[in-house]
Amino acid sequence: MLRATFKSLLSRKLRLILSGLAVILGVMFVSGAFVLTDTLGRSFTNLFQTAFVSTDVQVAAKAKVAGGDAGSDQGIASLPSSVVDQVKGISGVADADGQVWIDGAQAIGKNGKVISTFGSPQFGISWVGGGNQTINAGTAPSADDEVVINAGLAKTAGFAVGDNIRIITMQQSTPATFHLVGTFTYPGNRGSLGGEQTIAFTTAAAQRLLLGAPDSFSVVNVRAAPGVDDNALRDRIAAQIGGDYTVKTGKQLADDNASDVKQGLSFFNYILLGFAGVALFVGTFLILNTFSIIVAQRTRELALLRAVGASRRQMIGSVLIEATVIGLLASVVGLGAGIGVGALLAVLFSSAGGGGLQLAGIGVPPSAIIGAFAVGLIITWVAALMPALRASRIPPIAAMRDAATADRPLTQISIVGGAVTAVGAGLLGFGLSGRAGSAHNATLWLILSGVLVSFIGVALLTPLICRPVVSALGRLFSWSVPGQLGRRNSARNPRRTATTAAALMVGVALITGVYVIRSSVTASLTQLVNKEVSVDMIIYGQQSSGIPPTFDPKVMDQVKALSGVSETSTLYADAARINGDRTGLAAVDDVAALDDMAGLKAASGTITSISDGQLIVDQPEADAHHLKVGDQVKVQLARGPERTFTLTGIYAKNNVTSGWISSTANVADFSTSQASQGLIKLAPGTPVGPVKAEVNTLLADNPLVNVADRSDYVKQQSDQLNFVVNMIQILLFLAILIAVLGIINTLALSVLERTRELGLLRAIGLRRAQAMRMITVEAVVISVFGALLGVAVGTGLGAAVVRALKDDGFTTLSFPWAQMVEYLVLAAIVGVVAAVLPAIRAARVNVLEAIAYE
Repeated sequence: MLRATFKSLLSRKLRLILSGLAVILGVMFVSGAFVLTDTLGRSFTNLFQTAFVSTDVQVAAKAKVAGGDAGSDQGIASLPSSVVDQVKGISGVADADGQVWIDGAQAIGKNGKVISTFGSPQFGISWVGGGNQTINAGTAPSADDEVVINAGLAKTAGFAVGDNIRIITMQQSTPATFHLVGTFTYPGNRGSLGGEQTIAFTTAAAQRLLLGAPDSFSVVNVRAAPGVDDNALRDRIAAQIGGDYTVKTGKQLADDNASDVKQGLSFFNYILLGFAGVALFVGTFLILNTFSIIVAQRTRELALLRAVGASRRQMIGSVLIEATVIGLLASVVGLGAGIGVGALLAVLFSSAGGGGLQLAGIGVPPSAIIGAFAVGLIITWVAALMPALRASRIPPIAAMRDAATADRPLTQISIVGGAVTAVGAGLLGFGLSGRAGSAHNATLWLILSGVLVSFIGVALLTPLICRPVVSALGRLFSWSVPGQLGRRNSARNPRRTATTAAALMVGVALITGVYVIRSSVTASLTQLVNKEVSVDMIIYGQQSSGIPPTFDPKVMDQVKALSGVSETSTLYADAARINGDRTGLAAVDDVAALDDMAGLKAASGTITSISDGQLIVDQPEADAHHLKVGDQVKVQLARGPERTFTLTGIYAKNNVTSGWISSTANVADFSTSQASQGLIKLAPGTPVGPVKAEVNTLLADNPLVNVADRSDYVKQQSDQLNFVVNMIQILLFLAILIAVLGIINTLALSVLERTRELGLLRAIGLRRAQAMRMITVEAVVISVFGALLGVAVGTGLGAAVVRALKDDGFTTLSFPWAQMVEYLVLAAIVGVVAAVLPAIRAARVNVLEAIAYE
């Protein structure tokens, strides 16, 4: 029996290769994800061990709001210089230096734009010399208008010693010009720490520009006396300076930073595992279809084996052996490809931002190997088991009557499909309702599970609707005999057609759903801006670094003086702790103007004016914390002591503005005193264009913000979904690739199965070109059916999400009709491409040999 199985396997090499490709793609992404994160994780561990090699102990200021280490309150947590002297006097301390070090300084390139780091920090520090930074060109800064930068930034931006460099800092959103007097490197002659950018000022300049507090530091770097244990010195320092500071050893700092980076790298894992999930899910349909056809074509062969003594268990085992061989081979190839993909992505990552990250060597963790073989084998076993069980139940005498099994009723699979779809819809609805509770990621997992189960349910229901829909689609090609034959062939076996089309359905459904959400967001924003907001222009920026996009509030005074400007409102934003909870807090210079432009309505109390020590908040926030007008709340800002504020007003739920609002009297205790947003309303009849041009002129020196009119604002907000759209489009491409393999495989096996039929058709006059057209019509009908199904499912999923988020401002449901038509056209092209090889094979069938087949 084993010899017979392997002979059968070796006689069907092409279709087994096509089946294995889907598994290879999935395994590749799974193993690639583990290889990438393992390699980068070890690289960052080595990097931080080197970065803190000269720091034995570090004392850092505790952030008042964020509750973390230095710089977590947007970079302004500071400790007084007296702490440096106190630490120096502690037994076991050889030396201690105070230093400013925060993520809060951006260099402007020679093209006038801020230099990006692709997410890496942009540090501003005070130059202390020695330690981990070594001047490799020029000199250290000695005057407040001088800076040095890391060699990686100099290389990226094309700066050289002697150039002037414009810099934006946390406390000064208008760029200031400095003289570049030197560049420095890190241990190992590194130009940067993993792509970061660092600008070093004099101590006085760093305190003023980065902390906004003279005679203060972010950290104190401590060097232990010879023979003193770092852990013992850490405990001694912590006991003497009190609980207002965090004290860690250099090893702890390296481990903590490496751990944070590894946690951030999980983002790459999610992306690659998402690709793997789609590839495996779609690939399961391909493998299931392949084994269904293989088993159907081997029905007579298996029946003969049963007749000569083989048991049902041996028949099932024979099919599972084939699945095991495919799974093992695909896992090996997929693991090899995954190692290559992971290594390539690691090299690309290390090359970004100046190439500061030195890779620790490509590693293959056990999780990559285990995941590769577990995924590869399980998927193929699951896909092969159902056809094998089905074949084992066919009586030998009945099976020997014909080489193909008759199509079975669709009642049972339709009932199961309906039940599974209902469960999926229930999970999705419960997840979108927000009633999943506070369990970690409970809502996300409910939504993902709902989508997955819904896809499976729809796939099970697909055969029920396949025959009428495919028949209707095929009528478009029924003007010729080959077209009529292709239409009937594609509707002949609804299970096979449905399974093949399901591969394309998944990818199209995902991208359609995202486009429905994106289109609805745009439509909702447009309706909101046009109906509920009287703002004509807004000054704001998108945060892309540790520095929030801000601008000088004096600009708003100049804007207000422009001809045609009716009223303005300036907003400041920061994080705060209110009654112990970390939340956002805004400060507004003219609350009455904000009320007018944002359409705020009082639910209780007064919301048209706010004095020092007073707050207003939206109704949902007040209800969530059981607050009413007149209540006292404890407020801790980024600076200063905790204060008690009075809640003087509650405004009704608003789709434009929400959260806590205070007066500008508190801005001095914010992380930065720069403005975050500026709202502008024009007098009736004033054209927007000329005023917008004047405001742009006032903001010419600030590359962090811009002024947008209503249409600009809507476009910029909806464009934030572009990243998600692009990722889903890549998934769509992956699904299309697998779908093409599935259609090729299905048609190739179908041609083999219908060899005698093709021979008879050729014998009665069907020409080769007509045979190719017949196969092409089959492929096009199958792929268009899959795309049509995907559009329908994706539209339903997208609409469900939009309706579930109705209370969050998604007030308008909009459909991307143009994209939907594009997918249907693309599906037709996919069908034509997929049909090429099977059509050529069908055209080459020898008439006499085909008639004598079997």
